[in-house]
Amino acid sequence: MNVQLSLAAAASVAADALVIPVFEGDLPTALHPWIAELEASGEFSGKPAELSIIPQPTGFAAKRLVLAGAGKLDKFTGAEARKLAGSVVRALKARSIKSIAFVTEAGHLGVAVEGAILGDWEADVHKLNKDSKHLETFIAVVPEGAPTLEAALDRARIIAEAQNFARDLANEPGNLLTPNVLAARARAMSATYGLDCEVLDEDRMRQLGFGSLLGVAQGSAEPPTFMVIRYTPAAPVEGVHLALVGKAVTFDTGGISIKPSEGMEQMKYDMCGGAAALGAMQAIAQLKPAIPVTAFIPSVENMPGSRAQRPGDIVKSLAGKTVEVLNTDAEGRLILIDAMTWAIRQGATHLVDAATLTGAIGVALGAVNAGAFSNDQPLLDRVLTASKKQGEKMWPMPMDDEYKELLKCAYADMPNISGGRAGGAITAAKFLEEWTEGKPWVHLDIASMAWMTDAKPFLSKGPTGFGVRTFVDLALHW
Repeated sequence: MNVQLSLAAAASVAADALVIPVFEGDLPTALHPWIAELEASGEFSGKPAELSIIPQPTGFAAKRLVLAGAGKLDKFTGAEARKLAGSVVRALKARSIKSIAFVTEAGHLGVAVEGAILGDWEADVHKLNKDSKHLETFIAVVPEGAPTLEAALDRARIIAEAQNFARDLANEPGNLLTPNVLAARARAMSATYGLDCEVLDEDRMRQLGFGSLLGVAQGSAEPPTFMVIRYTPAAPVEGVHLALVGKAVTFDTGGISIKPSEGMEQMKYDMCGGAAALGAMQAIAQLKPAIPVTAFIPSVENMPGSRAQRPGDIVKSLAGKTVEVLNTDAEGRLILIDAMTWAIRQGATHLVDAATLTGAIGVALGAVNAGAFSNDQPLLDRVLTASKKQGEKMWPMPMDDEYKELLKCAYADMPNISGGRAGGAITAAKFLEEWTEGKPWVHLDIASMAWMTDAKPFLSKGPTGFGVRTFVDLALHW
């Protein structure tokens, strides 16, 4: 999509459609007689997602004048502005409109651009006869802006394109995106944007002792990979090395503890945490924060092959602790603990992981918030501040010591699941905490936020790229 900034008067901007956001009770009736008629008839009130279109409006260079309902002014946040731009793009591109001029205030320029780019994305890359349409040009119109806003526009474009990169990866089916293919994509992205990329293969991980990760991988014919993507600033801030750890199970059958067949096709999305980390690194490489950031992305297939690990098996993690595998479908935590240990050995001072880890988090929070778990309040506060600013909702979850009591084991240092269903997302986080070595750490369980089974007015169905914007904001504003 061609994204532009215009500082001209809105009426003079040529486009297929000029879009003016309108708040409830604040219709700009002086702008055009047609708007006064809309107000009098009650046909348009400014409620969210309302659109009203007038073709060939007198006094405007655009071919259409579009009023877009923005809802109540006191509830119009940056997140709502992002959704509004996405909704407008999706609604108008469906009408074969190719260029949109979108009027926005300077403070919402970035989120409007992000919303437009995210709203234009579709999940139909593998369809021969695509029924989706795309926008060619999005013009952000800021009549009272300044040329310095170009930097804000570029930053928003970089972040939204990185989020769409993560969505592209997550949208690939398991037969086309194996751990080795994902590693190749990581190498290509790193080469394009000047990042250092190291990929540990199965032999190297065996030499180093990644026993927990390799236990998960052994049931698949596809070998595992472990990606380490490094960003190092020219003059890095001392004492900080942020690790972004992303779970990347390219397909998850559940292994021997096999999942129900219904909905299993969605398990291609079990690498969304890794995709978010890769997308964040693409943006970080271009936006250049002052702190070093490294992504650690363990990738496996979890399959029930003849060599698959069994319930009751005991594996030795990279840190030396042993784990009894009570359920092979609790595999994400097994690959994450080896990744976290390696991150710490590589000098990480702060760790944030993202993983589609548990169905239990959806039971607790629904598809509204990701769960945020931590052993360090200051780091958790940083992450929650970034997530709120970026409109990626997260909710802090309890980490009381009593939950660890549910993870007792007679045969190994720890079991990979607790004895019951209660508090499943929390006990998973408590399991991960045992491998943090006391480093400040935040775990994001994004299982209910990483994809949408139905489209929203502002976003296509499929992967969301959740976490990319929070990761980038965290690094940029450390």
